[in-house]
Amino acid sequence: MNPQSRHQLAALIRGALAEDLGRAGDITSAALFDAKKTGRAAIISKSAGVLSGVQILKPLFGRLSRSLSVNVLLKNGATLSPGGRICELAGPVRAILAGERVALNFLQHLSGVATAASTLARLISHTKARLLDTRKTLPLLRALEKQAVVHGGGFNHRFGLFDMVLVKDTHVKAAGGVGPAVREAQAFVKKRKRALAIEVETQSVAEFMEALSLRPQRIMLDNMSVADMATCAILRDSSAQVVELEASGNVSADTIVKIAETGVDFISAGSITHSAPALDIHLVIE
Repeated sequence: MNPQSRHQLAALIRGALAEDLGRAGDITSAALFDAKKTGRAAIISKSAGVLSGVQILKPLFGRLSRSLSVNVLLKNGATLSPGGRICELAGPVRAILAGERVALNFLQHLSGVATAASTLARLISHTKARLLDTRKTLPLLRALEKQAVVHGGGFNHRFGLFDMVLVKDTHVKAAGGVGPAVREAQAFVKKRKRALAIEVETQSVAEFMEALSLRPQRIMLDNMSVADMATCAILRDSSAQVVELEASGNVSADTIVKIAETGVDFISAGSITHSAPALDIHLVIE
């Protein structure tokens, strides 16, 4: 993790703890336990899945107490089974309980994302297609969610609006069509002399052919039928193999195999971040 990422993670942890503890702190634990009382606890998975988010545990609990021992037992990307121990804690009981909910919120959500990505990635492992995430992430959690996608066996699409030229349908309409939009994008990148990839979204075979003639780095096949995706893949393979194809729209466990078998290079799925069920993980005092 680079220094900037560590700084961002520290700021995220500070904010999450401040939200939960406020100015008064954990008043329930303060009422029940002396500050010197110590104990042991374990964070345990109650479900099968893929782990993500353990990089949060040491800085989070360390912020609550320097004398709290945090022993992380598994790495991100590890396969979880019911009863699997993720982390062991030993030290002030107040610190353990003060960080419990925040730690679990991160672990449950991020492991849910990793598990959702793993489920879809495994379904298409027999093809050349790779699973991509999208920008459909929770505000300020994008970096962690995109890491979770990788932990689950997926790959990252662009991080934000700043690192790739992605001409969406709204851009196409405002620019007067696929052709004008791509040409403007190509002229912009050439003028700026930056190594920016250009992708354009198409919604029909006709739009795809218009885009293909201009050779952007990638063409998105958005909400097309499987038959039309297969047609586009054949047309690409016969004339412009350097152009990548990305399928998007209505991607689920029920549809992803047929989509992958059309011959596309990537399949993007917003559901792996915006709709991933939280994995059932809990903390127990021992």
